[in-house]
Amino acid sequence: MKIGIVCYPTYGGSGVLATELGMALADKGHEVHFITYNHPVRLDYLSHHLHFHRVDIEEYPLFQYQPYELALSSKMVEVVRKHNLEVLHVHYAIPHAYAAYMAKEMLKEKGIFIKVVTTLHGTDITLVGSHPTYKTAVEFSINHSDVVTAVSNNLRQTTLDRFNITRDIQVVYNFIDIKRYKEAEAEECQRITLAEPDEIILTHVSNFRAVKRVQDVIRTFYGVQKEVPSKLLLIGEGPDRIKAENLTKKLKISDKVFFLGNSTEVRKILCYSDVFLLPSQTESFGLAALEAMAGKTAIISTNTGGLPEVNVHGKTGFLSDVGDVDDMVANTLKILKNKETLEQFKRQAYEHAKSFSLDNIVPVYEEIYSNCLQIEV
Repeated sequence: MKIGIVCYPTYGGSGVLATELGMALADKGHEVHFITYNHPVRLDYLSHHLHFHRVDIEEYPLFQYQPYELALSSKMVEVVRKHNLEVLHVHYAIPHAYAAYMAKEMLKEKGIFIKVVTTLHGTDITLVGSHPTYKTAVEFSINHSDVVTAVSNNLRQTTLDRFNITRDIQVVYNFIDIKRYKEAEAEECQRITLAEPDEIILTHVSNFRAVKRVQDVIRTFYGVQKEVPSKLLLIGEGPDRIKAENLTKKLKISDKVFFLGNSTEVRKILCYSDVFLLPSQTESFGLAALEAMAGKTAIISTNTGGLPEVNVHGKTGFLSDVGDVDDMVANTLKILKNKETLEQFKRQAYEHAKSFSLDNIVPVYEEIYSNCLQIEV
């Protein structure tokens, strides 16, 4: 099949999932075209089936904010016509599904009938989409897609509760390539460069937005390090990084906390880790937690959104109420009470991560595309 993928080319979960999906489809022989404003951060051109088409936005003094949706829909039309694409798989309802609908209508006038698959990831529903300014457009975009998927049961139900949806939403979980984590584990893990042999390493990966509650990460680590010798690795960049740095100084633990910035080597970094902290206000799925589990890391997370579908309480880690730092500290210490318990949680996390393997999920998308093409115009 010839498939166009539209996503945000960033470190966020939706961009990562879309990029990994495209590469997996290309590895299986499909022709995949990425259409977005920048090169996706994890996109690897090793497969000759992969193509990237940049959406350029012209600067006009008339516009205070440049109309990205118009540029995107026009680029979709161009790529579909030039490369005879059969399916557009767009990640995020706004603006991508909305732009895809405009492209579909423009192509229809030229006798070309493209199918649109929309995947909902969370922020497009829980934050952006719920705003009165965008609510009508989100409903319209979802209802006029040929197929709609959501990355968790929780997100599916939230979408149905908040919007007037007239079509089915299929749940297709996020996935990881478990083989890549095995490769990272096989490489030499230079743990000693960051921690002493008797120290525990805790890790957090995010875009450092307020919803990730990074200061709760710092406070949880503060409580843990008072009981267990440990270090904290923070991967990512974002608006709350300065607040997090200031808090480490206030608590006098700056020498135990490493801010590593954005990284394309997350799999290798996870080989250092014992416990992954994810105290988010909300998560539609929790891809960062799944990646940590694939790296044999136990999970301490909140029990919000789709996280309970990923992190199994008492098996892969523990769940706490949002903002309950004391409970997260206590749960972390339960995992760390002895080496045997820690290894058991890490092993169970890895085994559970296998159920979200790329090999299990990608065929589901292939079936969706095939079925979508059978839908009559």
